Amino acid sequence: MVTVEEAESIVHSQIKDFGTESISFENALGRVLAEDLAADRDLPPYDRVSMDGIAISYRAFESGTKSFQIKATQAAGDTPIDISEPNDCIEIMTGAAMPASTDTIIRYEDLDISNNIATLKIEDVRKGQNAHLKGTDKKQHDIVAKASQVIDPALISMAVSIGKTSLLVKKLPEIVIITTGDELVAPNETPSPYQIRRSNNYSIKTVLQHYCIDADLLHIPDDHAKTKQTLADCFNKYDVIILSGGVSAGKFDYVPQVLNELGVEKLFHQVQQRPGKPFWFGTHEKGNLVFAFPGNPVSTFMCLHRYLLPWLQKSIGLSTQNVYATLTDDVIFKPSLKYFLQVKIQVNKQGQLLATPLEGRGSGDYANLVDSNAFMELPVETTNFNKGEVYRVWPFKNLIY
Repeated sequence: MVTVEEAESIVHSQIKDFGTESISFENALGRVLAEDLAADRDLPPYDRVSMDGIAISYRAFESGTKSFQIKATQAAGDTPIDISEPNDCIEIMTGAAMPASTDTIIRYEDLDISNNIATLKIEDVRKGQNAHLKGTDKKQHDIVAKASQVIDPALISMAVSIGKTSLLVKKLPEIVIITTGDELVAPNETPSPYQIRRSNNYSIKTVLQHYCIDADLLHIPDDHAKTKQTLADCFNKYDVIILSGGVSAGKFDYVPQVLNELGVEKLFHQVQQRPGKPFWFGTHEKGNLVFAFPGNPVSTFMCLHRYLLPWLQKSIGLSTQNVYATLTDDVIFKPSLKYFLQVKIQVNKQGQLLATPLEGRGSGDYANLVDSNAFMELPVETTNFNKGEVYRVWPFKNLIY
């Protein structure tokens, strides 16, 4: 049996780079950017008007002019229209290029306009107000988005604005999720009194969809030959094989034996933790990775978030950040195992993360996952965990505010 820290180190020793690919920006949402994006020109590319109103020369206002003759009207996209007389102005719209002979914009709200004369209603005017000057955001060739971040709507907007219609992104691993066991039936089937519907594979699949991975699903009955054939086929097709069930010490738990027969090197089997103690991890001679989780739903869910997702994030170039929360109640856990306590995290008015224990009824109590939103990692060295103590947490939902 290995410790949680040893298991984490072993899993992270198998970080892999799956390469890059170029895709359309329209398909890039949620992918990981694999290149720095640079501005193709100054941003903004011209002195841009940021309010509807009039464009004037500040020197005219400074010399006492309060009423301006409207020389012309300029819309966004029009060629700039210059003024030649100090008391002239250009009626101008948001987004338009400010004429070189002007330097200040007065809002419509601050004007009375009558008979083509715009008269100021205000006394305070600042030179350059309501003007977004060329290159004040970014200069040409400046980096506007760094690699190794998730592509979100704001980044897509930036990419389009600099003409990047194709984006280089990190390739994703091909993944299959395999459930095992005769006690499991499909979701649309009616189970016998002693069967249950398969759910672990769908929970894993939906979590991976957050990373734009559309994993395949397979099911293997409790049969040695079928287990071996299915897994052998998977090693020719997938980078990562995720198994749920069949890794404990039961008579029909064939997975560890079959993996050994197929040339998969066991890197560890059993971790000093609850839930998820029977977790099995190994690597095939072809480089495929095998994450074999215990079949209990909470065990599978915890191992997925504690081990596989951090591995995936590092493999596709994402940085990770540790999150900590404060216990709101006392907890006692006596076994000499690291305990992953289900908690509900909320944020108080002081900005603190507070973790309320929802201990449930063991690793088979998947109903408890609906009410919780994180696992709190409690160290093995003690048995009493007191209200007010701070420990690391592994969120699996958006935090509730």
